[in-house]
Amino acid sequence: MAMTIGEVARRAGVKVETVRYYERQGLVPAPARTAAGYRQYGADTVRRIRFIRRAKALGFTLAEIRDLLALRAAPGVSCVDARDQAEAKIAEIEARLHDLQRMKAALARLARECGDGRSTSACPILEALESDGSDDEYDSGVGV
Repeated sequence: MAMTIGEVARRAGVKVETVRYYERQGLVPAPARTAAGYRQYGADTVRRIRFIRRAKALGFTLAEIRDLLALRAAPGVSCVDARDQAEAKIAEIEARLHDLQRMKAALARLARECGDGRSTSACPILEALESDGSDDEYDSGVGV
């Protein structure tokens, strides 16, 4: 069953521009066109866009999603290859969580030091953000 771009977008839960963007990025194959130039998509396009949406929701980048889509299409590739990509993403997420915990701890320390009634010229939060970086006490290790 041929669908318009609007129908594909509605069924996949995205905007029309998202479908076009995925086409430009090579994540969705270019569809056949009618004699009048209208795009005609098949149900496989809806499945592919849903795959992309789910992978994005799990934190995969478009480049990583392209690799995952290639795994699906490649003959002789095993599930181990997909698992390896998932485990790499897990490690990346764990590293980001660690960085976020350090940032939270640094901000919490600064917030505790910020007493009521202090002028902004003596504000520990503003001073730490303005620091030249030689004092790493509040540096979370991620550019703060």
